[in-house]
Amino acid sequence: MTGTTKPFGARLRRAMDERGPLCVGIDPHASLLAEWGLDDDVAGLERFSRTVVEAVADRVAVLKPQSAFFERFGSRGVAVLEKSVEEARAAGALVVMDAKRGDIGSTMAAYAESFLRADAPLFSDALTVSPYLGYGSLKPAVDLARESGAGLFVLALTSNPEGGEVQHAVRADGRSVGATMLAHLAAENAGETPLGSFGAVVGATLGDLSSYDLDVNGPLLAPGIGAQGATPADLPAVFGAAVRNVVPNVSRGVLRHGPDVTALRNAADRFADEVRTAVAVA
Repeated sequence: MTGTTKPFGARLRRAMDERGPLCVGIDPHASLLAEWGLDDDVAGLERFSRTVVEAVADRVAVLKPQSAFFERFGSRGVAVLEKSVEEARAAGALVVMDAKRGDIGSTMAAYAESFLRADAPLFSDALTVSPYLGYGSLKPAVDLARESGAGLFVLALTSNPEGGEVQHAVRADGRSVGATMLAHLAAENAGETPLGSFGAVVGATLGDLSSYDLDVNGPLLAPGIGAQGATPADLPAVFGAAVRNVVPNVSRGVLRHGPDVTALRNAADRFADEVRTAVAVA
């Protein structure tokens, strides 16, 4: 598997325009496997992942596998993840690896090589990363992403309630930690067209975010649509003028319709249509 010479931001903009701005998660946790009538083992994991890819990889802009649900099965689970990434990308979907890696120095560089090196078995179009060892700790991932044409989604304003104690904390300069991360991303994306490759994770459940400058000239990965309570119609109120760059993530709202392939496709299509409508009227 190889990388690409075109930057992630440009490829994502095209995919969003052609397929609609929707990201479907691949989250094979034990309870969902059970709902599908599958065993909580590698065979169930493989059946689940292959079915999701078969159903939606040819129609949604982004698929986002959560690596933890594969890693818990050890090397055989990671092998399933590798195959899922390969097949999703072959079907035309961009793959955002939801691994939320964050460390310093050579360790951060090794994490980056695992997912962002062009010839890595798990090479993905983008990777979620945690900046809470300092934004500068992400430099190895930023550098390798630029080299390979990949992107990053940096945790900035997450939807989990615990995130606020860090992300809303105010620095000595009067700016919150979350706002600081957004400012770093805006600097990374300065001058990029049609869209920068370095995005933020911003929860769709957070309500009015008008006090934050979300115009980072990059994508905003927005979890929280569906099971967490947000709807596509909420997006304009949450993201304002930046809504055109939002990539709403839906996981259970689509996945609960499996294992029927047609039902999964129909659910993804409905969400994609609702997102298109919400963005068009914003």
